[in-house]
Amino acid sequence: MSLADALAKKSIWIVGGDGWAYDIGYGGLDHVLASGRNVNILVMDTEVYSNTGGQSSGDATVPGGQVRRRRQEPPKKDLGMMAMSYGNVYVAQIAMGASDAQTVRAFLEAESWDGPSIIIAYAHCIAHGINMAKGMDQQKLAADTGYWPLFRYDPRLKEQGKNPFQLDSRKPKAPLESYMYNENRFRMLQSSQPQAAEMLLNAAQQHVLERWHKYEELAKQEQRNAEHSKAIES
Repeated sequence: MSLADALAKKSIWIVGGDGWAYDIGYGGLDHVLASGRNVNILVMDTEVYSNTGGQSSGDATVPGGQVRRRRQEPPKKDLGMMAMSYGNVYVAQIAMGASDAQTVRAFLEAESWDGPSIIIAYAHCIAHGINMAKGMDQQKLAADTGYWPLFRYDPRLKEQGKNPFQLDSRKPKAPLESYMYNENRFRMLQSSQPQAAEMLLNAAQQHVLERWHKYEELAKQEQRNAEHSKAIES
């Protein structure tokens, strides 16, 4: 009985923000994912460096969205896709306000996977310039517009001849501006430079749709690959 605490299964979680995960700490995060160890990572993604004034972080939104982003900057880094490239990492992108059931499922699957896992969670923030009481509504809008697609990648399904990539979001059903212009970080540009804001909004909308189609095609392709492998084995 005196050793009971030491013999219990340990659940190890590394929790950090987007600045750490995408930028200054990315090398360490990637090292953990590549290690194959049974370690869970939770990224609370606000897309801004809240503690230093709200600058856009390295994962900041689609082209030109925030006031501080320049026209020539590339789209947001796709951390989930990068993690999935290892093949043996459990990956999920969640937003509790969009689907609490998908959120709980992702945590249970990540915890039960005997290997590295990473969950990227949408986190609304006071630096977004929203009514924080409506944060969950804004999370839902992020998913409904396709800005924040929900998905899970479970390596165990591949071993079972099934599609490991599961796109949990439905096709975007709301225009991107209905999400973006609820937030000061986007609305400020609309007030100060309306023509530039309109141009960048159109580019952002196009990027969101292109990324959605990429995920949608990935879900279909993975399913075809799984069915092909199953046919060969049989």
